Amino acid sequence: MDGIDSRILGILQREARITYSELGRRVGLSTNAAAARVRRLESSGVILGYRAVLGSDVPETGAGLQAFIDVRLKPETDSRAFLEWARADAAVQDAVHVTGPYDYILRVNVPTMKALDLLLHRLKVDSGAIQTQTRLALR
Repeated sequence: MDGIDSRILGILQREARITYSELGRRVGLSTNAAAARVRRLESSGVILGYRAVLGSDVPETGAGLQAFIDVRLKPETDSRAFLEWARADAAVQDAVHVTGPYDYILRVNVPTMKALDLLLHRLKVDSGAIQTQTRLALR
């Protein structure tokens, strides 16, 4: 990753729907070169996905529960396979590889405590997690 990649990431964080043409213009690349960089960032796991951020005045979406889950993987679990699992689960908003006693921190959004419980079960059964620690976001 270089300075151009960092600039691309900064722009995409603010404007994920920007065209490759406009993105390339802002960072000094051709449309094709900008698109290739974004695809490389996606395939390498730097960009995990794109999402719509809804305003708080949208009543039908509901805020749900936001939580942070520390995840320790089984020694034999491949971290790429874990990231693929995390990308595929709609509740997982972010997955960050960290130092310390845990391998990843997940930021999740679920509609209910029951949904959180089911997510924790999926983590331990399907993703290769051996241990989790969950913290609920208060505000």
